Amino acid sequence: MIGASQGRLQDRRPVSIIDIGSNSIRLVIYEGIARSPTVLFNEKMLAGLGRGIVSTGRLDPDAMLRAMEEFRRFRALSEQAGAEQLYVIATAAAREAVNGPEFIERAEDILGVDIRVLTGKEEAYYSALGVISGFHHADGIAGDLGGGSLEVVDVKGEEIGGGITLPLGGLRLDDMSKGSIEAATKIIRNELKKAEVLKSGEGRTFYCVGGTWRNLARLHMAATNYPLSVMHHYEMSVEGSINFLKQVARGEIEKMKGIERVSKSRRALLAYGAVVLQEIIRVMKPGRIVVSALGVREGFLYSLLSPTEQRADPLISASEELALLRARSVTHAHELAEWTNHSFAAFGIDETEDEARYRRAACLLADIGWRAHPEYRGVQSLNIIAHASFIGVDHPGRVFIALTNLYRHEGLIDDGAAPEIIQLAPPRYVERARFLGAMLRVVYLLSASMPGIIPRLRWEKGEDGSLTLVVPKSHADLIGERPIGRLAQLGRITNRSLRMVADG
Repeated sequence: MIGASQGRLQDRRPVSIIDIGSNSIRLVIYEGIARSPTVLFNEKMLAGLGRGIVSTGRLDPDAMLRAMEEFRRFRALSEQAGAEQLYVIATAAAREAVNGPEFIERAEDILGVDIRVLTGKEEAYYSALGVISGFHHADGIAGDLGGGSLEVVDVKGEEIGGGITLPLGGLRLDDMSKGSIEAATKIIRNELKKAEVLKSGEGRTFYCVGGTWRNLARLHMAATNYPLSVMHHYEMSVEGSINFLKQVARGEIEKMKGIERVSKSRRALLAYGAVVLQEIIRVMKPGRIVVSALGVREGFLYSLLSPTEQRADPLISASEELALLRARSVTHAHELAEWTNHSFAAFGIDETEDEARYRRAACLLADIGWRAHPEYRGVQSLNIIAHASFIGVDHPGRVFIALTNLYRHEGLIDDGAAPEIIQLAPPRYVERARFLGAMLRVVYLLSASMPGIIPRLRWEKGEDGSLTLVVPKSHADLIGERPIGRLAQLGRITNRSLRMVADG
């Protein structure tokens, strides 16, 4: 690609998606179609196309005019970014309004492409795909709350179950209830009686999709002083959210901590979003509430992947890509991942499926901070990983990966760089991060961060339970005071007798 920065993946071709919703219109330009897509550019406008649609049956005329001007800009931005393909999708307001076809026709003339007006069933399908793409083994009910509608659908692994589209978007509720939360609550309760799918979600996860619920989660983070400002996979306990949702539903938001981070045009819809979530909790009785940053757009993008690409692990894919862009050797990063797998077995350390995934990701990312000053490599790596746009990882797992790389650079004693986020990881994860970090500190001094030697290192177990790290005789000169000292440190934290010798 002509003029592409080395900070970009050279095999990717940008692709754009314009999402025409009932409240907002958004342009997202992705680096390319990938299992873990990276956003090159993202811009939205809160047009409010669906405002008043219940009473008039038509798209708001002023919003239509503003949208047309923005479409010209969005098309120009897409071309400027070098996007090879522009996809445009439209949801509830455009498909239901009397003047929807007219609006779509004018928009197609400006954008120069056909617009796909999604049916309610298609909208629910792509929303479910968005959740499937963003979570490892998703299991629960996905709920996508827009300005005009609410889609709820069952997701389990790669399977999409039953679902339904309900007229419970924020703008529509405001119109139908004439601004009355009490009236809106009655409407919501009546409509949710049709959502039999919610009853299959008892004890499972409810995945919150859509801007209104993301803003609710942002306020909840502020109210609870949550230390990690990452929206995807943010979890709210059911019990812990009840009083918070009641406060928002009462409209008591202007003095809430963090409200300045929510645009004024969005604030009016927060109460409706809170009530919808309250009523879903009442009907579904979920085990937990989790926020998804991925929805219809990402689900649509996911649908363009081949089945093989869809089955790839998004966390590992993103970690491999970051290693390719920032590590000294991506081959070395892969060698670390494989070698630590054998090393954990040698030390008798068991792993769950997710723990093995997180360890692999930590190894792939272990050298992304090498260009920073030595005194800041650990902190920089921790901050990049903790706040990266990774998917397929929960917040405790994200902290484990970040802590591993902090310990790998800074040593195993000082947690000063992570005094708050360390609280998000269970003690087992913190202990594992120290162990993995200590192991990486040993092999980096034997490999100079270059490939070739790590696959030739092996552990030998003595009859007394001791472990010996065997270095090939051809590389015996790599053994020295510092790696031996690091190995002794690993021995202390594992309460094992460790030594290092050359083979033969």
